[in-house]
Amino acid sequence: MSTPHLSFRPDEAQRIAASFTLANAPDDFVDDPYPIYAALRTHDPIHAIGPDQWLLTRYDDVSQIYREGAASSDKRREFAPKLRPGTPIYEHHTTSLVFSDPPLHTRVRRLILGAVNQRAIARMEPGLVALVDQLLDQLADREAPDLIEHFAAQIPLEVIGNLLAVPHAERGPLREWSLAILSALEPVPGEVRLARANAAVTEFLAYLRDLVARRRARPGDPNVDVLTRLIQGEGDGGEKLTEPELLHNCIFLLNAGHETTTNLIGNGLHALMTHRDQWERLQREPALIGTAVDELLRFESPLQLNNRLLTAPVDLRGTVLPEGSFVTLGVGAANRDPDAFADPDRLDIARKPNAHAAFGHGAHACAGMNVARLEGRIAIGGIAARYPRLELAGAPLRDRRIRFRGFQRLPARLPV
Repeated sequence: MSTPHLSFRPDEAQRIAASFTLANAPDDFVDDPYPIYAALRTHDPIHAIGPDQWLLTRYDDVSQIYREGAASSDKRREFAPKLRPGTPIYEHHTTSLVFSDPPLHTRVRRLILGAVNQRAIARMEPGLVALVDQLLDQLADREAPDLIEHFAAQIPLEVIGNLLAVPHAERGPLREWSLAILSALEPVPGEVRLARANAAVTEFLAYLRDLVARRRARPGDPNVDVLTRLIQGEGDGGEKLTEPELLHNCIFLLNAGHETTTNLIGNGLHALMTHRDQWERLQREPALIGTAVDELLRFESPLQLNNRLLTAPVDLRGTVLPEGSFVTLGVGAANRDPDAFADPDRLDIARKPNAHAAFGHGAHACAGMNVARLEGRIAIGGIAARYPRLELAGAPLRDRRIRFRGFQRLPARLPV
């Protein structure tokens, strides 16, 4: 079953592709960006969105830039006019793992990967299964269950909170801080969003300074406690993170793990509920949950846009982007590219191969991808098994951000 999208006549598609900008995207772009992505891929796949600024929508181009040595993740130059140097939000988004280059990126990534290896993931699974079972029990008791607030958002918050050993009683503000901080990454965040983001970083840092002081006094097991691992560094004389690097990368871990996995679960459940043939197939063939999660990541990528700064000219199939170019990677567009995926607007939970770009490619591929996959498998597989007749109970409320794709509310009915 293919998703019904608004279709453009060829002349309309060409006109839309020529005039499109992220800063002034049409109102319905958030609801369904894929027709515009298709128009751009066809008519202007290396699309100028400003002076030396480009939006890429072809899978091969996005993949090339992800792997390109001359594509920097350092965001100081890009974020300076938008976030303003000296502000808490600028300091955060120019210090965290995802927006840094070696050597900081190498050091932090190595520490994190050591704490989320396959053994660590296997240790997480029983607790995650128990958490999902508990949330599913609670859903049945709610008068108006919301699959975001009461389910999807709760799971990564617990998982990342456990990895950093954040006391349960102190996790209340984490979701709102996360949403405020990540909202500053929108193409045009606006003054209200920036004020909220700066306040959230300030409050988050104050909390973490206290948490780190407590953990220094009573370290945890670095094999399971990522915060202790980050505090202690690489060991054997290895370099340690500075205090700002430590604090901002703790914020990054909580934010990245929370936002994208919430959206993976929420988007995935919405896609399955609106594609009943695939929902019913998952009931018949629960062993497909692994390929289903990757297909849901491709079909509705939680992260729609990513960015790089070119430190040297880069040739994309004969088009040379100059040094100093800002490149926006259309992850959601790349994952619907018909040159990379057969019938890309069709949801197919058994799709193989499926080398989607939802986690990125190359050295900056998501360090927590296997944790996210585990959460997706247990959450979506668990609710499919418990509530096979799950359905929408009303119109969902979509998050109106462009960079991240997800829902604020997803009301559901749980017929038995």
